[in-house]
Amino acid sequence: MLTEKQLAQSRTIIERGSKSFAIASRLFDRETRQDATLLYAWCRHCDDVIDGQELGMGPLRYDQSKAADELAGLRQLTLDALKGKTMSNPFFAGLQHVVERHDIPDEYPLALIDGFAMDVAKRRYETLDDTLEYAYHVAGVVGIMMAMIIGARDKNSLRYASDLGIAFQLTNIARDVYDDARGERIYLPASWLRQAGVPDGIYALREYPQATFSVVRRLLEAAEPYYASARWGLPSLGFRSAWAVAVAHRTYRRIGIEVLRQGAQGLSQRAVVSHKDRLKSAMQSLFVASRAVTWDRWLGGRAPLS
Repeated sequence: MLTEKQLAQSRTIIERGSKSFAIASRLFDRETRQDATLLYAWCRHCDDVIDGQELGMGPLRYDQSKAADELAGLRQLTLDALKGKTMSNPFFAGLQHVVERHDIPDEYPLALIDGFAMDVAKRRYETLDDTLEYAYHVAGVVGIMMAMIIGARDKNSLRYASDLGIAFQLTNIARDVYDDARGERIYLPASWLRQAGVPDGIYALREYPQATFSVVRRLLEAAEPYYASARWGLPSLGFRSAWAVAVAHRTYRRIGIEVLRQGAQGLSQRAVVSHKDRLKSAMQSLFVASRAVTWDRWLGGRAPLS
């Protein structure tokens, strides 16, 4: 049984770690909001351990000499949680609660850990497919687990949820290009960088800002079909869940729009969506969700949503 202190800790993490997701999560019913928050807190904790960050903020400070041991520790704790062992760590106790309550297959939490293993191995992403594989492991599977918490389990719904997670991650990569490079990580496809005239090397991105930005733009364009696909999952959800997902969808996509608006000179600062714009997105998403669960559901859930 989770304590109120553990639940409060998870709520604090999502409020501080992602204002976009925090606003969206408030629209869920109480139990769904609690479990989504617990899953987010576990994901955030594992990511912070690997990156040496707090709530995903600041420069990457991981110690490569300890990274393999940190990863092994996360994997073992995850396995213990999935096996039903008593967990003293609140983040893994939260994971255990969520997977047991919603019958989430082990493959999805473990796939996330495999995504972090790519970071530890300093994997090179040569093609867009390589970058998409990473995005699936660190975000697509999170979308799938969130969908299961909401109650969507059919094959198409899980694919749409995975696509939304992938779209979010591609947006993250586009926003954090320079921060990631400082941590010796480049997720932009290396073949695209070469085509744009950017030499190999983590310092080349700053030395060729316009060329790097052209690749960032290309990656955000590659995210669009995934955002579009994710909209098709809304009609199968209940109204509150559809609204919450629509808010996350619209708000996070706005981050990519802001990256494009700032241009090459904006790559040195983290693009954010203002509180006013987040609230505006929430209200616009109310209409999108209402139409999704009525008219679009009646049409079979395949009508494009604006």
